[in-house]
Amino acid sequence: MSRAVTWGFLSTANINDKLLPGARASDRVDLVAVASRDRARAEAYARERGIERSYGSYEELLADDDVEAVYVSLPNSLHVEWSIRALEAGKHVLCEKPLSRRPDDVERAYDAADRAGRILMEAFMYRHNPQTRRLVELVDGGAIGRLRLVRAAFSFPLADAANVRLSAELDGGGLMDVGCYCVSGSRLLAGEPESVYGEQALAPGGVDELFTGTMTFAGGVRAQFDCGLVLPNRDELEAIGEEGSLFLDDPWHCYTPVLEHRTADGVERIELEPADSYRLQLENLSDAIRGEAEPLLGRPDALGQARAIEALYRSAEAGQPVALRP
Repeated sequence: MSRAVTWGFLSTANINDKLLPGARASDRVDLVAVASRDRARAEAYARERGIERSYGSYEELLADDDVEAVYVSLPNSLHVEWSIRALEAGKHVLCEKPLSRRPDDVERAYDAADRAGRILMEAFMYRHNPQTRRLVELVDGGAIGRLRLVRAAFSFPLADAANVRLSAELDGGGLMDVGCYCVSGSRLLAGEPESVYGEQALAPGGVDELFTGTMTFAGGVRAQFDCGLVLPNRDELEAIGEEGSLFLDDPWHCYTPVLEHRTADGVERIELEPADSYRLQLENLSDAIRGEAEPLLGRPDALGQARAIEALYRSAEAGQPVALRP
């Protein structure tokens, strides 16, 4: 077996703690460094979590030749900038979703990866989970007949007015934070949307605290979703066909992987063994770095995601449907 890939965390964001258990449990991942703009914070973070090295700036971590790959968990508006800087420093990059809401920025980031000969992957961890793979297999295998509708939801109540998710300058908002999963799941099942229609309710700071969207795909498949930062905890995904549906009550976190196959004959529960999605995405990129696998997600998916999000925002601002370029 190849030696483990050495990783660094670019920031001390809370999301890092979701990756830590999987990184520690894997023999293909070796987390060796963390960086913050505050050296004391980085040192405390490393000490509390047993990480070998800490740096008081992101630049210092990127200058560490022992670090092969970095996880960029900075606020949304900094994703592309620091992904490119990491790639140009010779690092492979796992960038927290969404990479960007701007297709041109996604292209710039992947162009930088190509020039550097490094791998860039957007961190939609649910895509790596066996539950998601099983869903796609069942839909593609005709378990629900012809797919006609995808229904998705993701929301939670955000009480902290100072949270970065509510900052327009940092590209916050419900669609960027949780709605991007609904867009991703719909695209996974139905392809790239041909047109979208979005509506939003804005928070005082100008970001969408509630967003609803409809997307139309080739063959007349529709997707409807809602997301927000002012609604109860909800996460659902349902693929609905002419002969039944597949319902997931936990589609994004995949903590309790169960698919309900609903038909006229009743409901069949398809239960799977739990798997750590965060570990699986770290291992997928690590294996790809060693030349032992293909990265699950690349430029086409990240670009399709950004195009859909950008079009949904344009639609919400204009109050009318927006067609996407082929």
